[in-house]
Amino acid sequence: MIEVRGLTKTYGAERAVDTISFEVQQGEVLGFLGPNGAGKTTTMKVITCYLPPTEGTVLVDGMDVRQETLAIRQRIGYMPENTPLYPDMVTYDYLAFVASMRGVAASEQARRIGEMAGACGLGDVLGKRIDALSKGYRQRVGLAQAMIHDPPILILDEPTSGLDPNQIVEIRELIKDIGREKTVILSTHILPEVQASCDRVLIIHKGRIVADGTPEDLQASFTGGQRVRFGVQAPAAAVAEALALWGRARIVEQHANGEALFTLAAEHDDDLRPALFHLAVEQGWTLTELHQDQVNLEDVFRQLTAT
Repeated sequence: MIEVRGLTKTYGAERAVDTISFEVQQGEVLGFLGPNGAGKTTTMKVITCYLPPTEGTVLVDGMDVRQETLAIRQRIGYMPENTPLYPDMVTYDYLAFVASMRGVAASEQARRIGEMAGACGLGDVLGKRIDALSKGYRQRVGLAQAMIHDPPILILDEPTSGLDPNQIVEIRELIKDIGREKTVILSTHILPEVQASCDRVLIIHKGRIVADGTPEDLQASFTGGQRVRFGVQAPAAAVAEALALWGRARIVEQHANGEALFTLAAEHDDDLRPALFHLAVEQGWTLTELHQDQVNLEDVFRQLTAT
């Protein structure tokens, strides 16, 4: 559906995107991650034909972004981070205007607006001016305009920015439903959202791809051994002395109630928990916490983009 081959984009002497290649298949929801300035938005603007590539090739449904710009734009719904809405327009009129510009037949516009209002939760504000809407509702209008012409490809830049937790869950479920039939590229800084919504994750840093895989595969690849949280009701110094023999423990905190919390790391996949349980029993400590930490997507992201 989308093929990016050796894409490079420069602004003068600055290389914003540096020879990246990846593909996105139909029905796949791709989480596109990276710190600010990594090249995410530039890449998305090239795919959507807002910017030409400096080098390399980008194909959308087999069409080259350099040569078939209008045809590609008809197949893409794009929601930029700051959706350029018309604040003096009524929401319904704005969606009708976008539908018209997107080539939706006049006889189909009311139906499509109704579907988008239901999907994006806009039913109560269709008669309101956009400048009277909250930021969350403006985000919903931006998402609705991206989907109004029923494109097979959606590219969403921070689609849940400004939404409350309930709205985020609703949009997340909507994106998952859309992804069953459409190709979706989702850029966001909310990593749990990516973990819940995306089939695959692409991480870009300083214009280069540094990771590509499912959230589960990336977490497994960057586990780096096991980490265990160990908490007991005992003086921290005494616990630290007993754990010193392990050579891989560090105190996390000592609570006023006497609870000492530690993190222990194993170089391999050895399960430290049975030995720690027996240690607590032998020392007469009251065990308050014992669980294995899982590396999450945020840990992976920070390891790959820390420098």
